[in-house]
Amino acid sequence: MTTHSLKETRKEEMKEEFCTLLRSTGRQHVKEVIDGLEQLGFFEAPASRQDHMPMPGGLALHSLNVCKVARMLAADMQEARKGLVIPDQSIIVVSLLHDICKSTRYHLNNEGKYEKDFSFLPLGHGEKSVYLLLRAGFELTDDEALAIRWHMGPWQLALHNEEMCEDYKSACHSTPLVSILHAADTLATHILENEDDI
Repeated sequence: MTTHSLKETRKEEMKEEFCTLLRSTGRQHVKEVIDGLEQLGFFEAPASRQDHMPMPGGLALHSLNVCKVARMLAADMQEARKGLVIPDQSIIVVSLLHDICKSTRYHLNNEGKYEKDFSFLPLGHGEKSVYLLLRAGFELTDDEALAIRWHMGPWQLALHNEEMCEDYKSACHSTPLVSILHAADTLATHILENEDDI
């Protein structure tokens, strides 16, 4: 995969869009979360080492892409199933913040390639994002915490036990946010983030 780069002006635009969307939720402690993301390097981090958005600023762009797709999916699901209510505020929160755990995961080596680093707070993928938000004092609903925790869907379940599989199924039944975030994450990664379109 060819490594792309985002212009500094594009990274600043993405950061402003991200922060404006997050502030639009009206949640307390948004400033603390944004400051924390800055300190962790979120706005400069890649979304992955080589699979999707492997460039400085890729994580913020991926999060915005997931938000775009999740809002479309939520609108379509609410149209398809009358009476279903999925708060846009929740869609914004889970989409933008689901991968903040990746802020410290990748580091450039001497050859200019990203290497994985799991040394900072090794709690697990979704769990770490939830923990970092709660530690910053950010208010999450139970549904939002479930969606962020389980946004990888069933991908990790084969490595775990029956109890974890049951927890995942229960989370999916508890709130549509779990399925919407997982689907949006997958669609953004494999369709919106085609390297030819970057």
